Amino acid sequence: MPRGRTLGALLDEITDRQPHAEAVVFRGERLTYAALRAQVDRLAGALAAFGVGRGDRVAVLLPNRPEWLITAFAAARLGAVTVAISTFSTPRELGWTLEHAQPRVLVTLESFRGREYLGAVHELCPELARSAPGALKSERLPELRAVIAVEARAPDGVARWSDVLARGDARAPGDAARPDDVCFVLYTSGSTALPKGVTLAHGSVIANGFDIGERQHLTAADRLWLSVPLFWSFGSANALPAILTHGGTIVLQESFEPGEALALMDDERCSVYYGMANMARALLEHPDRPRRALAAMRTGLTIGLPEDVAMTMEAVRAPELCNVYGATETYGNCAVTDAHDPLDVRLTTQGRPLPGMQVRVVDPDSGRPLGPGKVGEFRVKGYLTPGYYRDPEQTRAAFDAEGWFVTGDLGLVGDDGRLRFRGRLKELIKTGGANVAPLEVEAILLTHPAVKQAYVVGVSDRERGEVGIAAVELHDGAVATAEALTAFCRERLASYKVPARIVFRAADQFPRTATGKVQKPRLREDLERLHAGEAR
Repeated sequence: MPRGRTLGALLDEITDRQPHAEAVVFRGERLTYAALRAQVDRLAGALAAFGVGRGDRVAVLLPNRPEWLITAFAAARLGAVTVAISTFSTPRELGWTLEHAQPRVLVTLESFRGREYLGAVHELCPELARSAPGALKSERLPELRAVIAVEARAPDGVARWSDVLARGDARAPGDAARPDDVCFVLYTSGSTALPKGVTLAHGSVIANGFDIGERQHLTAADRLWLSVPLFWSFGSANALPAILTHGGTIVLQESFEPGEALALMDDERCSVYYGMANMARALLEHPDRPRRALAAMRTGLTIGLPEDVAMTMEAVRAPELCNVYGATETYGNCAVTDAHDPLDVRLTTQGRPLPGMQVRVVDPDSGRPLGPGKVGEFRVKGYLTPGYYRDPEQTRAAFDAEGWFVTGDLGLVGDDGRLRFRGRLKELIKTGGANVAPLEVEAILLTHPAVKQAYVVGVSDRERGEVGIAAVELHDGAVATAEALTAFCRERLASYKVPARIVFRAADQFPRTATGKVQKPRLREDLERLHAGEAR
């Protein structure tokens, strides 16, 4: 276990031990741990000059790039909090997140994969164009003082990354953070229409991340291929601390593209895979796959059905791949198989709880604990979120009277102490590894003038695990096609939240309770049959 209990102290510890070892690889750039720390210290000095201090928020809207890591560690140096924003965000979603998080500084780029970030920020803060970097005073975002762009050029009011680093003091600032301080706010969809900002603390990120790495038997010689976004807990609260606490190398891919991914894994001799089944299938089916040896690949983490895990092992040639269970609120994972477990154990279970974690199974109605082999709801104690950012009501609702985190997931714990996941009680849809709250999608559909009512449910899908299907009733006399409603959603939602299919129903075609409430479990069954029939 590392001695450093904050992210800044962890970076110092590794750098002092192996300053010339590779820390980060990105395109043609290679940063040793010493070079990484030098840039972190410079940025920390610059952020301090912008007024960032203990408890302030620094928002990061970037794909997987070194600047994401540098910013997170620099914020940690100052005792500030990294707010991770999804690169899938639409202008509406970005506006909501920035208003909720109220960051002191935003680090971003002009655009990425067709999404114009700086344009959206200027619309949110028209004062930005008239402000000097660090002197912004925005009516809508009163805490925001500076916007930093990583590109070589930047519009009026936006500071260039290179200029900010050049102004930063190279002397290492003191570590203002404490182990119990929050280091990340990660936004995740839940059972409500709006995302929840899950807070995670330094010490628990490091301790749980180290234990995740131990289950994979990671060492300083390991090299992690990381295409899973850092704004997800699977990236920032799982993969990142797992590899860093063991002094390994992070090979970043800005966003997933299977041909480039195969080349990176092969050329950089990556040994650790983090990814979902849909990513592995794309790798397996890519025409370059047969000529890529992937000779160094050994372990990593994935989730899915036994056939998905087996397929992933074949796709990336990782014979010691691990299966997992967890949530953002449990620091990414609370249970992981051991890389040296027998194959059938890693295919059919999610392993034993990690050190410091407890998982019990309860009757979901009464909360009464159930014995081994009984299916019920998982509840977790141990390394848990301190709460949801600026949401005390949701925080209270997330824990039972004894302080166990209420997962909403069904499963059992066998006589061997291993978890076996059996599905979800919640209506949350998990598509390709991303969480989608049906209420959020329904709320958008209901803003369309033709839509009278809309219900979104998740159905099983071979490619993405689950996809959302919307059942919609139109107002009398209104006309709208599925294509038009899909386009409407695409303008207002991140792409992974857009329903895979929209079907139309008359009012009397929705299954209902005796009191007239739509029965979503029965609706899900109906749409599951429809989706399964068309998939054949």
